[in-house]
Amino acid sequence: MAFTPGRLVLHRDTHHGRIAFVHPGRVVSDDERGLLIWVARGSVIAVERTLDGLGPRDLSYEAWMAAPKSPRPATWQGPGVLRFFPPGVNHSVWLFRTDAGDFKNYYVNLEEAAVRWDDGDVAGFDVIDQDLDVEAFPDLSWRWKDEDEFAERLAFPELYWVPDPDAVWAEGRRVIKKIEAGEFPFDGTWLDFRPDPSWETPAELPEGWDRPVVARA
Repeated sequence: MAFTPGRLVLHRDTHHGRIAFVHPGRVVSDDERGLLIWVARGSVIAVERTLDGLGPRDLSYEAWMAAPKSPRPATWQGPGVLRFFPPGVNHSVWLFRTDAGDFKNYYVNLEEAAVRWDDGDVAGFDVIDQDLDVEAFPDLSWRWKDEDEFAERLAFPELYWVPDPDAVWAEGRRVIKKIEAGEFPFDGTWLDFRPDPSWETPAELPEGWDRPVVARA
């Protein structure tokens, strides 16, 4: 299932069959290297919140999981970001930018490999974020991120969606070796990317954005 360049697709983070966020992005390329999308500043998104508007970092993990919640409309506030999803691996690589549009840093999101879906008028892919991440910088230095959050959630195996934390750490270490070696995509590829000026910034999510989750529950 290949996505045509320029098509709007939905990047959905999912947990136990729930939608944690929906971010619409334009397909830059989709080939043997993987899927590359562009999420523009000001894009409409949906983010899971409790009924009184709280997010997962406003509560303890146990309280968050117990609270009724649903995806709520919001806006992508940061600069536009490229997101790269290599095929068949348990991570994605985000290229963050400054407000001026210059490259700032890489962000390795450790997650189960994306599962695609295409309903015709609306299409996208579902991932399961594993919370532990790696930040990497222009000089290819790096650091782990969100170790405390990962450990907090692992203390509740009956609630958490990560069955094998050792595999998550191992995936992070595998990517770190690529970072240190300056291997693709940490070799400068896409640092000068500029989005197609004809691409409209999504002002609303397409009908069907909340279709059933296809990633592992």
